[in-house]
This record gives sequence, C-alpha cells and structure tokens, in this order.
Amino acid sequence: MNILSTLAEYAGRAHSCASPTRVRTKHFPIWLKSLLLFLPLTLTGCVGGESNVEQGNREGVLHYGNGAEPQGLDPHVVTGVPENHLIRALFEGLAVKNPYTLEPEPGVAESWDFSEDGRVITFHINPEARWSNGDPVTADDYVWSWMRALHPDMGNLYAYMLFPILNAEAFFSRKIENFDEVGVKAPDPHTLVVTLTEPTPYFVQLMDHYSTFAVHRPTIEKHGKFTDRYTRWTRVENMVGNGAFVLEDWQLNRRIVMRRSDTYWDRDHVRLNKVVFYPTENVVSEERGFRAGQLHYTQSIPLDKIPVYQAMEDSLYVQEPYLGTYFYLVNTKRPPLDDSRVRRALSMAVDRDTLMGSVMQGSAYSAYSITPPGTLGYQPPKTFDYDPEEARRLLAEAGYPNGEGWPGIELIYNTFEAHRKIAVAVQQMWKDVLNIEVTIANQEWKVYLDAVSTMNFDIARRGWIGDYVDPNNFLDLYLTGGGNNNTGYADPAYDELILRTAPQAKTREERFAAFYKAEKMLMEQMPIIPIYTYTSKHLIHPSVCGLPPNLMDSLNLKYVWLKADRTSPSEPCD
Repeated sequence: MNILSTLAEYAGRAHSCASPTRVRTKHFPIWLKSLLLFLPLTLTGCVGGESNVEQGNREGVLHYGNGAEPQGLDPHVVTGVPENHLIRALFEGLAVKNPYTLEPEPGVAESWDFSEDGRVITFHINPEARWSNGDPVTADDYVWSWMRALHPDMGNLYAYMLFPILNAEAFFSRKIENFDEVGVKAPDPHTLVVTLTEPTPYFVQLMDHYSTFAVHRPTIEKHGKFTDRYTRWTRVENMVGNGAFVLEDWQLNRRIVMRRSDTYWDRDHVRLNKVVFYPTENVVSEERGFRAGQLHYTQSIPLDKIPVYQAMEDSLYVQEPYLGTYFYLVNTKRPPLDDSRVRRALSMAVDRDTLMGSVMQGSAYSAYSITPPGTLGYQPPKTFDYDPEEARRLLAEAGYPNGEGWPGIELIYNTFEAHRKIAVAVQQMWKDVLNIEVTIANQEWKVYLDAVSTMNFDIARRGWIGDYVDPNNFLDLYLTGGGNNNTGYADPAYDELILRTAPQAKTREERFAAFYKAEKMLMEQMPIIPIYTYTSKHLIHPSVCGLPPNLMDSLNLKYVWLKADRTSPSEPCD
C-alpha cells in the first residue's frame, strides 16, 4: 500500500478516537496532509480523549509554548522574554501596544496630554481600572510603584527605563534621598503628572514595559519590605494584578494557568477564557507537542525543521523580522578578554554568513552591531567583517601568536538546542582561525541568569529584544553601571552621547548622528560580539486569531481568540 495512503488512513483513525466526530481524510486541510509525511506514528496513536487544541478551541483556552520556566512574576525584578508574556497578561501599564500597529493605545490611562515643550506628560487614569481584588487603580499606585522600581535597594535591572523622568537617575544612584524631588506627582487619584528631563519621543511606549507597571502596595507590604525580592506576594493564592487575566495555577516546570479577570476594566473585549503557558526549553519536545495537538503556539522551532515546514503548502510556520540581536557578552574584566584586541580578534574570526546559511537554516541575518539595521530608519556602523588574517594579527599583537600561550576561556549559554549548535560552530571557527581552545557549557535558565547578572563568566550567550522601537533601547544597555551592562564596559564619552547629546538633539538626524558615533565607539571596543539579527519563528495553529506577526513579536492576549472551524492560516478569521 502507498505510504501516503497508509499514514493518512492511520491519522484518520487516530483523529476519530480523539474527538466525538469522525473526520474523514479527504476533509483534512492541506497543511495536515503535508505534515503526515513527517509525523511519527507514536504521536498519532489513539490516546483517548480530546487533544489540548481540540478542547481548547471548544472551551476558549489557548495553549501557549512560552520558552524557559520564568524567573518570577515581579515586574520590578525579572528581565526575560518568558516573564514578559506572563506579566503583561497579569498586569497592564498606563498604555499598551496595539499588536497590529505597535502604536500605544489606552491601558490604565484612558488618555494622555503633552506640554508644549514635550517635557510634561499628564496621564488620565481610567476610573474603571481595578485591581483583581476590586480595589481601584490610582495615580498614587504609580507614584509608589515607581519609587519602588527606582529604589536602589530593589536591585531593579530595568530601573534605567524610568531615567528619562526628572531626577529618577539621581534617586536611583542615591544622589538624592527624597522621592518627592522626582518628577512624578499625583494631584488627584485619576491624574498622574510626569516631568521629563528632556523630551523623550518613546516615553509613552515604555508604559507597556513591565518595569513601569504599578504593583498593589498592600499586597507587597503584607509579605515583606517593599524592596524585598522573590517574596510570597507572587504566589497563586496571594497575587493581585490589574491585567486582563488572573493567576489560577502554577506548577513549576509544567504549566502556568491564567483565567479571564472579572475586574478588568475592558473584560467585555477579552475573548479567551483561559491561557495555559508551558515552559518549553526543549524545542524538539515543543514541536512534537504542537504536532500532537497539545499546543496552539510554539515559542520557537528546531532549526533543522525549518526547511521542512517552509516547503509545505499553506504552512503553519511563521517567520518575520524581529527587533532583536543575538550576541555574546564579553567579561572585559577577565584576562585575556580585558584586551580589546583579543575581543576584536574573536569577533573577526566568526564567519557569520556561513553560520546563518548552515546552522541557522537562513532564518536570521548576520549582525555587526548591537542595534538592528533599520530601527526607526537608523542604520548602525559596520566597523569589522569576517577577516581571518586581521583576527590572527590582532591576537598575535595581544601576545598569543597562533594561539601560543592562550590561557583558555569558557563560553556559557542557557539550555537550548539552537544555542548549543551556534556555540559549537563558533568554538570550531575560533579553533580553525585562531588555533585557540574555548570550552562551552550549558546552564539551566535561572543559573545562567545568575551567572550573567553577577558577571561570573568569560563569554556568555545573550539576546536583546527591543522594548520599544528606537535605537536608544539597544544603546543604553552599555551605559556605565547600567543594570543590563554585564560586561564591565564603561566610557564617559559614550555615556555623554547617549544620556545628553542624543536627548538634546533638535532633529532626528542629529539624534541618530549621536547614536552612530556612540555605537562606533562601542563596536571598536567590542564588549559584545554580535552574531545575528533575529527573526521570530513560530508554529501557530490555524484556529488562533488576533495574534499577528509584528516587529516586536508583541503578545496582547486581549486581542486573541480561537476559531475552531478555521483549518488553514490562509482563511480569514472574521
């Protein structure tokens, strides 16, 4: 019997026992017929009952692959992408991103006004905004929460997101002690007045970043000091948020369940009843779960499966440009990496184009800067290229001709198959070009985050996804003492360009010129080794609607809904 017929017949039998109604093979959508070619029989066997996707489509429950197990759920503590998806479901900022346009739209603030000089923003709090326990959300909540986010004892690595506010940086660095001197005031419960040091074009965009979210003061203080980290306030039985969803269940390394909030001001427009988030560090298992009907959405996809899905008609694979850069952090305080010649030699020895075509399967673009090209029209400098001869010359000049006397270093990465493949390839390039040994080691997500934050590494895999669409979001990472500057790099001239010259520029051209000059300085010193510019890569079930691709891969669950009878991504949702 023809193998296609055998697989199709088998899949039809498997489907018939997984749902009350038998579905004949001829009604299978094109994408599923193609997928049968690659579907192991172990995943199509009859296991009884509905799949997660079938049941979720019927009950309005989205099953979402979310990457690593989250570090936590405190908006003023965490730093990762997996945490971002969770916190933006449980909390809402003054403004939110429209997933179709990425333009700010009303969240907790129903509107906002700018002063004529652009230095004062008045946010008008929605009187219907509520915490999940029924308390009103007020302007005072933001004054207190931003004091917490900026307090130096909090250890908030994203505190700098609020530095455009008058005296915010001074409070964070203990130059002033009285928060009343910071430009955040609440003249009444529904009015928040924010005074900026300089006009900041992207400030309203920041209001959708979790580090600027308000938290519920009574809940925080019930479980410790307001600057304590990782207290019990984020546990299921204690958490109070103000977002479209509330926390219902959290089983470590298994799932996090959220249900639609009864107190959310815009609850009538929330169409999902629940969302189940799955930690999925093993991308191979995640892809298998998708094929088995256990997930509506994968956070990523095994690199070697990309060509398979791309070849399918009506493919469920979605790849789009993504505002992010994949790079290696370099600990500039540790020899031999304290020598910029060594850092530049390592960077020039990496053949990015080969890496993109082989390991990355054409799913990313070679990067030579921290800022993705074209960010708001900005084009970063290119100060180097793949140049084996120059790389060897620089390494010899630094005292390691042909790798002689090389002390050895270690490259760490968080557990993820794609990170391992890239590390192995780069390790070999360094051996082939420079004749040096570099060991590689994977670490579990939380261990890896701790190693990076404490600078307990030589070289570390890192990625940065834009929190707002502006070059500043990438370049302010490397300010002296910055919360995410885990390299030891410090240059007062760089700080001056980012903190003062760019904000005071009168035109976009002048502003971008300051950024260009600063980034050129950064890449000549090479505290990071850029590898590639991201694309987002997901498998998305046809029933998922309201989840459009966008440059920031931004998830706004208020827009998402499930249409059970949609069997192809080319079919309209409405």
